[in-house]
Amino acid sequence: MQIRVRNGVAPWVFLLALVLTGCGGTSSTSTSGTGSNGNSGSGGNGGGGTSTGACSVMSTGVGASLNGFVPFTSTSLWNTDISSASIDQNSDAIINFIGPSIGLHPDFGSGQYNGSDIGIPYTIVSGTQGMVSIDFTAYGSESDPGPMPIPSGAPIEGDPNPGNGDRHVLVLDNSNCFLYELYSSYPNNDGTWNAASTAVWDLISNEQRPYTWTSADAAGLPIFAGLVRYDEVAAGKISHALRFTLPQSQAAFIPPASHWASNSTNSLAPPMGMRLRLKASYNISSFSTNVQVVLTALKKYGMIMADNGSAMYICGAPDNRWDNADLHNLSQVPASAFEVVQMSPIYTAANVPQGAAPSISSFTSSSSSVSSGTSVKLTWNVSDAMYVIVSPQLGAVRGTSVSVTPAQTTTYTLYATNQYGRTTATVTVTVN
Repeated sequence: MQIRVRNGVAPWVFLLALVLTGCGGTSSTSTSGTGSNGNSGSGGNGGGGTSTGACSVMSTGVGASLNGFVPFTSTSLWNTDISSASIDQNSDAIINFIGPSIGLHPDFGSGQYNGSDIGIPYTIVSGTQGMVSIDFTAYGSESDPGPMPIPSGAPIEGDPNPGNGDRHVLVLDNSNCFLYELYSSYPNNDGTWNAASTAVWDLISNEQRPYTWTSADAAGLPIFAGLVRYDEVAAGKISHALRFTLPQSQAAFIPPASHWASNSTNSLAPPMGMRLRLKASYNISSFSTNVQVVLTALKKYGMIMADNGSAMYICGAPDNRWDNADLHNLSQVPASAFEVVQMSPIYTAANVPQGAAPSISSFTSSSSSVSSGTSVKLTWNVSDAMYVIVSPQLGAVRGTSVSVTPAQTTTYTLYATNQYGRTTATVTVTVN
């Protein structure tokens, strides 16, 4: 077994700066699988808390309903009621910097704009979805490796004409409770994908990226968690914070963000992760029922800055049931109707938290040499990890062991990640 540790604090020269617009921002072989990444175990290696069965209520398909399932735990910063949280001492100055008269803009809707669907799409798959390899084209060192259950026809942001935009791909697995997000995604003819960066999120935990690492989003955040979706608006309640963009940001971030993509040195430029809250006194009674659902969420959970982009753009998923004219009424709500929730802690290059990456004390196989078609059990002992991945063939896993059937001599890599970095270990199974 070979073990390597990579600290989460990357050299600043390699920090990703995704300068994007709107709500976007900014040779591999296929390995078949059957969702085996959901094998049972204690969860001690990372995601634990709620059972994976909680995700089974989600329907499958493009833009399918989550049927009330809320990603992450009730204590997640995405799902925290901040309606009574303190106001930041610089709130008024920051709102003036943003532009107090700028209105909200829903960057989602029905139909198409300039030949593309409006919003960031997603799809939900079951545990039978085949696992495929991901080839990295830019930021592999801060990405989660495959394989991932990405369908060959998964919707890409900007479809049916995504061009060279952000091309996000979001896939939720309703059997194994993982969310997979890709940035700058391009499908290959063999079913594999190319992507600039990727991130895997445990839907039943409160995972975060290592400090200073990006994700498929500039701020190192999950994209899906902040989208406005039709299924929840139709149900009458959004139970999480929303995702939004602003044109300028400084070199700093606030949890749950883990990364900055600064394009301004102005002290009033927001850090990634800044949260705006719609003032409790703002009267929403004149808006439609659906718009009131969105505005109520902005009072209770607020919206988190996740990327550099157009001012006050809130992000959502495309759906032909949206009423675009009704959504446009959100533009009546100006930035002056918001306040900045107290920002603490604010992390910069001077005070990024330091700590130990996960510890891997063992990663072994039940046999080091087998004949083709023979099953082998991989077992590991990991501490202080938020999540673990085994590559190739398996992807994100739970528990402390999994069975594989290598068709040829294969070196398996275990990736254990927490907020301070990533540790890897390898084991080789020889096929005679």
